Amino acid sequence: MKIGFIGTGVMGKGMIRNLLKHGYEVNIYNRTKAKAEALVKDGAILKENIEELSKESDVIITIVGYPKDVEECYEKIIPSAKKGSILIDMTTSSPSLAISINEKAHKADLYSLDAPVSGGDTGARDGKLTIMVGGDKEAYDKVYDIFKAMGETINYIGGAGSGQHTKMANQIAIAGAIAGAMEALTYALKHNLNIDSVLKAITKGSAASFQLDMSSKKVLNNDFDPGFYIKHFIKDMTIAKNEASLKGLVLPVLNQVLNEYEFLKARGYGDYGTQAIYYYYNQN
Repeated sequence: MKIGFIGTGVMGKGMIRNLLKHGYEVNIYNRTKAKAEALVKDGAILKENIEELSKESDVIITIVGYPKDVEECYEKIIPSAKKGSILIDMTTSSPSLAISINEKAHKADLYSLDAPVSGGDTGARDGKLTIMVGGDKEAYDKVYDIFKAMGETINYIGGAGSGQHTKMANQIAIAGAIAGAMEALTYALKHNLNIDSVLKAITKGSAASFQLDMSSKKVLNNDFDPGFYIKHFIKDMTIAKNEASLKGLVLPVLNQVLNEYEFLKARGYGDYGTQAIYYYYNQN
């Protein structure tokens, strides 16, 4: 199957390279062509526009920034894709938009999957993403090997929108985990503890978490580069907050962490990695 891949940013470039390593022919498109040039050297085929990519691909994958970007992409993909093509949106986006895309895809004799990922740039690079899939089960079965080329943990959740709802649950859990990890790190440093000894102790006990381990290491190395952008995490948490409100849910931890990241974005940290929430605890 020929794969079309739209979005060659922090996540997309690693995912595309893994598809190429597994022998897939990959057509690519990015609004900023310069971001795609290195992938062309790796063997990807750059297309001039979304319509051309869609016509020449059997499976079309998108991983872009925001729901509005997703919507704009599929307004071009659905009329251009070949009958029977499988459309996979791997952006973290709105569950209701995933359902809408699925309905429009069916009317055009296309399949649709919403398949957001977790694992950051490291997971994308190493082919160890967690992929949460909603949509057409028949399509999922057909592209399972494609998912395996990019991820380590692949889960089919259910109908259209289920993948996105699962990602919202994931982001809610991360919000509390990363905030807690940075609070703990700040506390230990302010009490002049040997931080290596502290982390050795608590990362192996009941407080152990990916966020405590990885984010703390990045902060201590003064590494605030984006494995995942603050501005994108704000987008994700806002979607989760809105979806929770539709069910009458109040999620105080999510709301607090969202406020903290919005505080940082307003002060120019939107393009930093999510570990930069450390700055929040050291500016207040």
